[in-house]
Amino acid sequence: MMTIKRLVFWLSLIGVAVLSLLPVEFLPPQTLNVWDKAQHSLAFACLALLGLQPYPTRPWRLALWLLAYGGAIEMIQSTTGWRYGDWLDWLADGLGIAAGVLLWRLFQLCRPRTGS
Repeated sequence: MMTIKRLVFWLSLIGVAVLSLLPVEFLPPQTLNVWDKAQHSLAFACLALLGLQPYPTRPWRLALWLLAYGGAIEMIQSTTGWRYGDWLDWLADGLGIAAGVLLWRLFQLCRPRTGS
């Protein structure tokens, strides 16, 4: 049975894919290219944090999977006629994933120990 945490994570993955593959005319205009990279980092940091809730035992496996997911989105974008893949977007995805995993790890270290 799928838990709520898993459902939220998988729905978030679908949401990121849909938003990443929408034609540009459906998106708000980009005034700053830096903001685009920040959006990538923030989205993938959130995906990492959401993914580590239901799948906490192997954080770096999830991180590598999310990095492959981000790369796949960039490759698919390059095959559409309305978007293009960008290695810098993929790098921003990776930085966001790393930030999310590190933040999750800090939360784990700061949590009070129970049971011993």
